Amino acid sequence: MRVLHAVTLHSPTGAFGGPVRVALNLAHGLAARGHRPELLALAEGFAGGPPRDVEGVPARLYPARRLLPLGFSGITSPALLARAGRLVREADVVHVHLARDLVTLPVALAALRARVPLVLQTHGMVDPSGKALAKVLDALAVRRVLRGAAAVLHLTGHERRDLDAVLGAPLATAVHLVNGVPAQDPRPQPAGPPRILYAARLQARKRPVDFVDAAPAVLRRHPDAEFVVAGPDEGELATVRRRIEELRLADRVFCVGALTSARVLEELRRAHVYVLPSVDEPFPMSVLESLSVGTPAVVTRSNGLAPAIGEAGAGRVVEGADALAGAVLELLEPENAEKASAAAHRLAGEAFSIDAVVGKLLEVYGGAVGAGQARTQA
Repeated sequence: MRVLHAVTLHSPTGAFGGPVRVALNLAHGLAARGHRPELLALAEGFAGGPPRDVEGVPARLYPARRLLPLGFSGITSPALLARAGRLVREADVVHVHLARDLVTLPVALAALRARVPLVLQTHGMVDPSGKALAKVLDALAVRRVLRGAAAVLHLTGHERRDLDAVLGAPLATAVHLVNGVPAQDPRPQPAGPPRILYAARLQARKRPVDFVDAAPAVLRRHPDAEFVVAGPDEGELATVRRRIEELRLADRVFCVGALTSARVLEELRRAHVYVLPSVDEPFPMSVLESLSVGTPAVVTRSNGLAPAIGEAGAGRVVEGADALAGAVLELLEPENAEKASAAAHRLAGEAFSIDAVVGKLLEVYGGAVGAGQARTQA
């Protein structure tokens, strides 16, 4: 089966975050079962031009052009838009990681026009919005593709309710599908001073400043602890650095910038605790990757993975920023660390295995192809 995965942007810094990681994980899982996945996206930041594959997945990447000062919503590629119809007709299934932008929406519309089975996955990016541009895009395209898709994948009940609200009616083709991660060997318990990691985009919703603010309380008990802030800047780096200076933590908190996927896994293996203070986070891949190597995670109550982490004992779930330091300190206790690490690795393998996720996804694809054939024959 030829499956085209369309995402908004691929870059060396992982600027677009989780959706690209999800698409690549699914593509690897599909390829392992003999299918032919391909990645379609804009590209930015590659010296010498976009690559022809990403981590071994064949890719059609088009240089990004910024048309409007609207973040990811303002970038596109005239060449990609001109070829979208041909690209989708070459696929048996088009799997669009949908956002309100000028890449994934046009590709989804092209699939509908070509009557190629369309599967959507929104990663929490399509929710009710009062912004003028969102209202226009919803009226012109978003509702149309939601209604026309053979299946719309959602991560949580909250995301499903958001999609219903955007559509203005219950979404008849909704399918619950979690994100998955490849199996990893569990890391040995790290040696040396405690190392606390934040590895996500530096944007306001992810609260990297809260991570810095938790450091002094941890350092009072573990004065040799190190705090690592990794990830591409999306507006918060200057604030993070200013807070580090205000707290006089320059020798304890280190901003290392954006890392490759391989480097992120290396840092997760070195870390004693992973902390993601973000709010309203649907299903963060960085947390799943942390669990996969056995690194306990600290997340807030509004994180979509919080119930699973809390129930399994794979880390700590906190109500707000004030509780981050206490949760980290608990997980630095040797007995707690050992138990949480084992629970984290077990949770990733049992609940979020990429093999199980791909198995269910292939059932979705099969239903989409079958429905398409039935419409053609009718």
